Amino acid sequence: MSDTYLQLDKLTLAYGDTVAVKDLDLSIRKGELVALLGPSGCGKTTTMRSIAGLLNPASGRITLDGADITRVSANKRNVGLVFQSYALFPHLTVYENVAFGLRLKGVSGQDLDTKVTAGIKSVGLASFAARKPGELSGGQQQRVALARSMVMEPKVLLLDEPLSNLDARLRLEMRAELQRVQKETGVTMIFVTHDQIEALALADRIVVMLNGGIEQIGTPEEIYNKPVSAFVADFVGFENVFALENGKLATSNSLVELSAPVPQAVKGLAWRPRMVILGSGPFQGTVRGTSFAGNVREYLLDTPLGPIKAEVDAGEPSHAIGATLAFDLPLGAAAPLSRYR
Repeated sequence: MSDTYLQLDKLTLAYGDTVAVKDLDLSIRKGELVALLGPSGCGKTTTMRSIAGLLNPASGRITLDGADITRVSANKRNVGLVFQSYALFPHLTVYENVAFGLRLKGVSGQDLDTKVTAGIKSVGLASFAARKPGELSGGQQQRVALARSMVMEPKVLLLDEPLSNLDARLRLEMRAELQRVQKETGVTMIFVTHDQIEALALADRIVVMLNGGIEQIGTPEEIYNKPVSAFVADFVGFENVFALENGKLATSNSLVELSAPVPQAVKGLAWRPRMVILGSGPFQGTVRGTSFAGNVREYLLDTPLGPIKAEVDAGEPSHAIGATLAFDLPLGAAAPLSRYR
């Protein structure tokens, strides 16, 4: 892309003889908020570490703002990093934690005070400047870590699983805080997460990674609604995923005719549990499990197609374990997959 700010070219990263990321290409625009999303071991944290300068590539190149930083030391890259553990100094106040990096750069006096005060204020902690980390909540500590990185005015800010240590309510608050700070400052931000809900809620674009490579790149809407592979589909909630063979649905036992032809380029079909129609249709299954989840009721069916997960409005009549139900997988609701593996 012509407005690329951070570019990874054919990046290969290894730990000894073990290759963690191979020939990765990624372009990020200035001011973007990008999520690296995937399961443990997919290479997302390794990729982030290489951008930060904590891991030298085996091959490939990293370019930031037009400059090749592949072999530039971490302390000279102007890349900020917020760790999962926050890494705050417990004996220092919020003010001194935020000021620490600036002092190392030689900033002092009124300039230091102006930058630190503005940084603390930007994350909503102006009245907590004299407190120490042990006197703060987890969300407040995360804000201090964010402010400490932001006052350094990094070209890119990296966040490693930034919300994983917070409870559900604080995660919601910090999502909004990260979005606000990023949009107000315009900093290019990349965060690593294994939580698809977090990525969908925060990112401008999502990079889904698997086995050291990129499985799909897209907006949250594209990733959520138009997965390209069986892995991405399953990862974002399409729990009923099938391969196609000769235009038929491939199950563990047989090939099942579809109600209409599908293009040859389609290699698989996927349905979310809520897309499954219960109570009518050409298939039958036996209820193996059921659970109440607030406004919906979830079912797991044993069927000739294999296990099927379905979800219906909680107000509908419930079905007991052992009940036999008709169901349908409507072709028009399915997500077509260009890859199945």
